[in-house]
Amino acid sequence: MGLMDFIKKQFIDIIQWTEDDNSTLAYRYPMADMEIQYGGSLTVRESQMAVFVNEGKVADVFKPGMYKLTTQTIPILTYLKNWDKLFESPFKSEVYFFSTRAQLDFKWGTPQAITVRDKDFGAVRLRAFGNYSFHLVDPAKFHTTISGTRERYAATELDGQLKGLILQNISDAIASSGIAFLDLAANQIEFANALKTQVGPAFEAMGLQLDQMTVQNVSLPEELQKILDQKIGMGMVGNDMGKFMQYQTAQAIPGLASGAGGGGSGVVGDAMGLGAGVALGQVLAQNLQAGLQGSAVAAQATAQAAAAQAAASVVKPEEIMATLEKLGDLKAKGILTDEEFAAKKADLLKKLV
Repeated sequence: MGLMDFIKKQFIDIIQWTEDDNSTLAYRYPMADMEIQYGGSLTVRESQMAVFVNEGKVADVFKPGMYKLTTQTIPILTYLKNWDKLFESPFKSEVYFFSTRAQLDFKWGTPQAITVRDKDFGAVRLRAFGNYSFHLVDPAKFHTTISGTRERYAATELDGQLKGLILQNISDAIASSGIAFLDLAANQIEFANALKTQVGPAFEAMGLQLDQMTVQNVSLPEELQKILDQKIGMGMVGNDMGKFMQYQTAQAIPGLASGAGGGGSGVVGDAMGLGAGVALGQVLAQNLQAGLQGSAVAAQATAQAAAAQAAASVVKPEEIMATLEKLGDLKAKGILTDEEFAAKKADLLKKLV
């Protein structure tokens, strides 16, 4: 190299990176044709790490701090270059900075319902969404597997890949958590922790650490949501069958009332039109009273009174058959007990003789 070329040659004596955005994970320090001055300084700020790369190979990794670049502070690069201890000339090396700040509020969600296995229901479908946060912990691994020699690599470029990993592991996370499907909505923290444990190794393989995982909502299919609502209702009344009958009756009354108001087309409307409305009304009223008192005797007396009034009604054979069908529906819905239904059926059949 001639004297003028040496004079024109530019040397870098301070290497540092001031982050100018919130999303850059990897940044290649601009070198052009410049060389790094031996004895120059490298400044790595908090929430950063730096990596020296020589001919495509990761050499020295620097954590936060200020370093004087000598053969003692860049031992791997010194070994790769075969420098002796007296080396004091400028040198070339690629320098990459990595942000280790927490990347917050990355969102995940199921674009459509996914099928998972459940110990109670076999295969079920669900929708869920939440968010997660992560940070870079292994710059050498991230450089070799993800960012490479690019000038910049943004965290947002990982969004699709990381979201896919989460969705891929939801089924296994539910299985490993041991949480019953119907309990997922009430145990979102446990579900989130199980999902974090399941997905964590996939993040580590890229040099990342999954810090936090949240499940903000789990949507159950409509049919299972109804079962969950019934389970909640059962939990409210406990083992008191009287109160359970009260709960079931209260759930059924709105639908029955709407049927009665629709020109006699509903269950109660038909029953009233057949002369059994008074009896059925008393059955419902007495069931409510029996539920509050927890008295099986009161319920039996109510059934007998209702049967007596129903028997007193004069109806046609076809009306009797229609009434039996409606009473069968009430029994199927739990409003009438087997004993009450049997008593009403016997009384109505007597009128066919």
